[in-house]
Amino acid sequence: MEADMSEPLVPQAQDLAPVSADGERKKKGEWTRRLVWYLRVMAVLSMLGGLRHWAAVCGFGFAPDGGFEAQPIAWQTATVFFAVIDLVAAVGLWLAAPWGAVVWLTSMISMIVVAAFFPQIYDDVLLVMVLHPLAIVAYLALAVLAAREQGQ
Repeated sequence: MEADMSEPLVPQAQDLAPVSADGERKKKGEWTRRLVWYLRVMAVLSMLGGLRHWAAVCGFGFAPDGGFEAQPIAWQTATVFFAVIDLVAAVGLWLAAPWGAVVWLTSMISMIVVAAFFPQIYDDVLLVMVLHPLAIVAYLALAVLAAREQGQ
């Protein structure tokens, strides 16, 4: 059996394209795009918050008088916790990974709990008690709308 040499075995250009940008845009819906943009905005805010906490740990002006070492253990513990978790959440949110949203929600709920039950640790209790729940509700609404869109 001889191979037919009249047709080349070279694949066509459209067969080699790994992703079609237009097709990907059509598959993703409007709510999914909005959710990804929201996650990216929250990632930037989370990164800024984490960097703010690290600045307090390192003594760059966000620590109260006396610096990090002079603060109560509760303040030190919460500051280090949020310094780490906010940056991890920022990476996960930017990648729009499911674990990023879980870490971010953990961080947000933890901050609400700290503000509600230990108001002496941080001064921005009212800000946290208003903005953090609004951010969580906005995320949940976008996630539900994006999930409904995927089912269509």
